[in-house]
Amino acid sequence: MFDLIDFKAVLIIALIFMPLEQLLPLHGEQSATRRHWLNDVFYLLFNGIVIKAGIVLVVGAAMLLAQRFVPEALTAAVQSQPVWLQAIEALLIADIGFYLAHRAFHAVPFLWRFHAIHHSIEEMDWLAAHRVHPVDQILTKSASFLPLFALGFSAEAVLIYVLIYQWQSVFIHSNTRIKFGPLKWLIASPQFHHWHHANEREAYDKNFAGQLPFLDLIGGTLFMPPRMPEKYGVDEPVPQLYHRQLVYPFVAAAEPAAPIAEAAPAAAKPE
Repeated sequence: MFDLIDFKAVLIIALIFMPLEQLLPLHGEQSATRRHWLNDVFYLLFNGIVIKAGIVLVVGAAMLLAQRFVPEALTAAVQSQPVWLQAIEALLIADIGFYLAHRAFHAVPFLWRFHAIHHSIEEMDWLAAHRVHPVDQILTKSASFLPLFALGFSAEAVLIYVLIYQWQSVFIHSNTRIKFGPLKWLIASPQFHHWHHANEREAYDKNFAGQLPFLDLIGGTLFMPPRMPEKYGVDEPVPQLYHRQLVYPFVAAAEPAAPIAEAAPAAAKPE
């Protein structure tokens, strides 16, 4: 879980999703080597190192404070449950944290500048899930992990959540036309998340959940029309090279910010 680069996992994911996108493509005209794919390979291989280190620091520091306020009786009750029940609860609690953090990254202009990196993707595929600014990913994942650790969920339950999140994050960004039928309201799918990335005004600031679309239904942010998006990305001039994307939020912060609804199409970020 905390290996810096898990090359075996990277290889397995590539061997699954590359053929899948060729066999069941959503956008058949899209090449496997679409624009800026090498930039996203760099994210895949090296971004995780910074993110994992950042999460350990943020969650570790927050836990020192959280332990003072979480009753021992509550953590004992959580730990007394079977692992399968803990895993279900962990998935729900973590995705609520993800939903709230993700929504904040769309609503707050300074945070949006970090999240815009992820939304700058103009062609969706399995690699797109990995183009996320480290600050964005550290804070969003910390919002998911902190309540799990504070409440004392078992390592097994947390690991189940992590595995579900990692695989589903790649899947919902993939260039596949796989649909879930009625389950689309319960489980996040490409149909659900592609609309989050759509550069179409009616889709802005929609579909924030990572795994559970009914959270968007409750929050009034669900948007899943029968058709699929035709255009992705943002209208603002986000650079397309890793090192420039790292500094973009700070450079953009020095410039006058446009209203968030106009400058930041809110329709698509991971993971």
